[in-house]
Amino acid sequence: MSRRHLPVRRALPAALAALAVFSGTAAAAPVPTPPSTTASPLAALDDTYYQDATGKTGAALKSALHTIISDQSKLTYSQVWDALKDTDEDPANSSNIIELYTGRSEPKSDNGGNPGQWNREHVWAKSHGDFGTATGPGTDIHHLRPSDVQVNSTRGNKDFDNGGTELGDAPGNYTDSDSFEPRDAVKGDVARMILYMAVRYEGDDAFPDLEPNDSVSNGSSPHIGRLSVLKAWSEQDPPDAFEKRRNDVIYEDYQHNRNPFVDHPEWVDAIW
Repeated sequence: MSRRHLPVRRALPAALAALAVFSGTAAAAPVPTPPSTTASPLAALDDTYYQDATGKTGAALKSALHTIISDQSKLTYSQVWDALKDTDEDPANSSNIIELYTGRSEPKSDNGGNPGQWNREHVWAKSHGDFGTATGPGTDIHHLRPSDVQVNSTRGNKDFDNGGTELGDAPGNYTDSDSFEPRDAVKGDVARMILYMAVRYEGDDAFPDLEPNDSVSNGSSPHIGRLSVLKAWSEQDPPDAFEKRRNDVIYEDYQHNRNPFVDHPEWVDAIW
């Protein structure tokens, strides 16, 4: 009786694969990519610049941040012109700056006090505390921004709040008799600049103790409002690439201090 021969064709690939393993020619298994050990820029700042503030809240956080950001280089008011040409440079045109309220791109060279030019806007109005343009809060570029001369005049020293009549020369901005509302794209920027000033200037360096409140028409008192609106604006408009770059440039090239609320927007609610 003849033996039946079983087919071997289907078994051949498996046999060849086994042979390849023994001969060392099998394809190597993919090597897992190890996780990155490089800390993010913010994590690095938390471990160094902000190390005395991390984990704190309320008055303790505000006090720690005040100590940290008070270590800064100071500019004269004339030096502010050149600094703003760098901090607020148009990312699409290095010959221009971006105006805060209008959002327009204007030549860096077209700065001055005439209609159609841009000038230095004190976001914390200098009359709120009467600190003028002396070196200190009057020259702190964390709250000084390029602004159209006429729009700057319209804003004047008004507090910040929602509502009013839209500006014809700066659509998206609104004003009434006692307040100013900036365009949506910079509402958070304005809020974080105001709150930076409140932490940086606490009355211990010959300048007034600047504090936000929930009022308007603050006049010459060292207060500015409306705090509840500013907090909402900060949440509504989180830091964007332009604001983050600006914070980095001020830190690296000019004042060597940072606006902590650009790095950690959540610290707004942690303090106020």
